[in-house]
Amino acid sequence: MHPNIGWTLTPGAMTLADLRSVWASQTKLTLAAEAYPVIRKSAAAVEAIVAKGDAAYGINTGFGLLAKTRIPDAKLEELQRNLILSHSVGTGELLSDAVARLIVLMKIGSLARGFSGVRPVIIDTLIAIYNAGITPAIPAKGSVGASGDLAPLAHMTLAIMGVGQVRVDGKLVDAADALKAAGIEPVVLAAKEGLALINGTQTSTALALHGLFMAERLLEAGIVTGALSLDAAKGSDSPFDARVHEVRGQPGQIATAGMYRQLVSGSAIRASHLVGDERVQDPYSLRCQPQVMGAVMDLIKNVARTLLIEANAVTDNPLIFPETGEIISGGNFHAEPVAFAADTLALAIAEIGALSERRIALLIDATLSGLPPFLVRDPGVNSGFMIAHVTAAALASENKSLAHPASVDSLPTSANQEDHVSMATFAARRLDDMAHNTAVIVGIELLAAAQGVDFHRPLASSAHLEHVHGQLRQKVPFFDTDRFFAPDIEAAKQMVIKGELSASCKELFASLYN
Repeated sequence: MHPNIGWTLTPGAMTLADLRSVWASQTKLTLAAEAYPVIRKSAAAVEAIVAKGDAAYGINTGFGLLAKTRIPDAKLEELQRNLILSHSVGTGELLSDAVARLIVLMKIGSLARGFSGVRPVIIDTLIAIYNAGITPAIPAKGSVGASGDLAPLAHMTLAIMGVGQVRVDGKLVDAADALKAAGIEPVVLAAKEGLALINGTQTSTALALHGLFMAERLLEAGIVTGALSLDAAKGSDSPFDARVHEVRGQPGQIATAGMYRQLVSGSAIRASHLVGDERVQDPYSLRCQPQVMGAVMDLIKNVARTLLIEANAVTDNPLIFPETGEIISGGNFHAEPVAFAADTLALAIAEIGALSERRIALLIDATLSGLPPFLVRDPGVNSGFMIAHVTAAALASENKSLAHPASVDSLPTSANQEDHVSMATFAARRLDDMAHNTAVIVGIELLAAAQGVDFHRPLASSAHLEHVHGQLRQKVPFFDTDRFFAPDIEAAKQMVIKGELSASCKELFASLYN
């Protein structure tokens, strides 16, 4: 799928490339025609259950601990509307448009698999607001990641009901006005539909996918800046020899070692100290990059597998099996796989930053790097990178606290009916803060490593690394004397977040996305 070009969603068959594209930009969406007969059959099964009159959870009963309360048929629409209104209790800042788009997309995909008992109009209305650029206003806080992401998905559902507010072109407007302007009729929820819309893991999964895609960019940038630091510190490239990594056998380590070899290949700086360098071994932050970043790569790829499965999953409750007409209560809404994925992704994001911070410390230390103290001429009069490193250290430390696993903290809800929850939504939500912290750290390393390379002129680094250096110098000049430094750091951070550091060598990172 290419951004801004229409694509067809086949339920259960979304790829990571599809999800990345929706995360990155608004797209146009249609649902595969073969999904509709399955959707209709599922909705008909719910109608048959209502007509039969037997009590069925989520269709004609109350919810949670009120499941034993039978609801009269005349009040089923009111039941579903009240469910959405009462569950719209989110708080905090609104989720970004990118995350909200992913939520809507995955809810469409889940409902369209035909196990949720909703009518086609529900799915078509979700598709209509998605295509119209109407983004549900979803507060970030208020879900424990079990019994589904109830509060955030209730806020999502308000959008198609024409209640509350939505975002259009970045501005908050009344949902009813936005639907009217787009020619979209608000839905009236029928039996089971409200519960199907709010039960599921789509919010926690969308937040985790956001963290995953940010982590991919951080991994790429961390490898590039690490290679640039290797040259700046005149480190050895022998620890990246393929034979070293093959005898261990860890796939990420083998792959990243190959990336480092290619990134530094042809460096005149490296060639300048092949003979007569008295150092026997480099510090770990240079020498062990494949071992650390390779482990990070393996973890990211494992997380990607888990989240891709979840993105295509049916996670509401109860489930309708149209072939037999059975309705089965289960627990697919429990987001433990997402919580574990997010918690381990937090480790990866923290470690990218932790290793980068150590290389900054190395570069500013003249006794280790052989470069001017704090990477500036006339040190003493100038402080150079002294406090930029303090910022990196502060953020690396903050990430260590944020990396504490959220999944181990369960707090029972709903009068102990929901007595074990995943906390997946917070586990995933905190990844954005961690990713921005790490982007700053890696950005500071980029500035420091480029400064170190400049001190080796007229010697040049490799073609790849000189391109990265040139990209930076178009935005940030050489740090000759002390100046207002924060804008430089922000510019470097944005290069990391936008994936600009790997733009000239994307083929090196292809294995990350396989």
